[in-house]
Amino acid sequence: MISIDLIQKTAEILMDKAAIEIPDDYLTGLKAASAVEDGDLSSFVLKAMLENYEVAKQDRRAMCGDTGTPRWYIKMGNETQVEGGPIALEAALRRATANATNGVPLRPNRVHPLWRTDHDNNVGIGAPEIEYGYEPGGEWIDLITVHKGGLFGTDYRMLFPSDGIQGIKRFYLDSLISFGKRGLACQPAIIGIGLGGCKDTCMVLGKRAACLRTVGDRNSDPRIAELELELKELGNSIGMGAMGFVGKSMVIDAHIEVGYCHTGGMQMSVHAFCLSSRRAVARVFPDGRVEYRTDPDWFTDYQRRETVEWELPAVAAE
Repeated sequence: MISIDLIQKTAEILMDKAAIEIPDDYLTGLKAASAVEDGDLSSFVLKAMLENYEVAKQDRRAMCGDTGTPRWYIKMGNETQVEGGPIALEAALRRATANATNGVPLRPNRVHPLWRTDHDNNVGIGAPEIEYGYEPGGEWIDLITVHKGGLFGTDYRMLFPSDGIQGIKRFYLDSLISFGKRGLACQPAIIGIGLGGCKDTCMVLGKRAACLRTVGDRNSDPRIAELELELKELGNSIGMGAMGFVGKSMVIDAHIEVGYCHTGGMQMSVHAFCLSSRRAVARVFPDGRVEYRTDPDWFTDYQRRETVEWELPAVAAE
């Protein structure tokens, strides 16, 4: 059984890491973009960002003044038991979020939509969001925190099968141009695209594609992987660079996740995970071990399964 105190302690450490330490995969992608950027202002911004990240890590300060809206993705092995059960788990994550808001510190961004009530701790009705995933076998729990930009950089459209790949590209470009011209996203960004599902699941797929996959990771379907590379190149061809200035570094990477949908539609969502790319991960074991990493490893074969049943691969089952 996994200790609830260990979960809360680990969650608080993750909140600190996510706010301050940019993941290596995004940092590598940003350096690659900076090396080829030839727009004067865009190039200046990229270099300033890279310098800012180093200073933030040295001084242990949040890398961006707007620390976004913290959320949690929780994945656990099928045999996992948590002390106190799921209610205790969610309480621990809410306590960790509140404590980290004061301790890191994070900007208290969460307010009631109507009354603007602010508890100064990023906790409230439905906040922080907690989403769950499960894997066959094992007794462990992955705690994944993402500090997602909480305002814009998201769009949705109901496409139809006849729109095809060209329709996907059109809406993708419409979204990026809107984000850039209106200041609705802090780019260069990781762009997540959700295709299919229902409207709500399409939005979830797109946000997870942006937040839970690393730069350079490709979808396991080779045709989708090829489309991801096309969209990355396409996004960097529209003349916009860092923070909307003239350039060619708007997209650090493009990720696509799909879900089966109604036969008459092809839902699509587009999400920008901003230039801070704040995420951190830890796997917690019943014996007290904690393994920290930055790759959420969310989209496993099991998460993308198509059939009714699931059988462990032959090697794993032996």
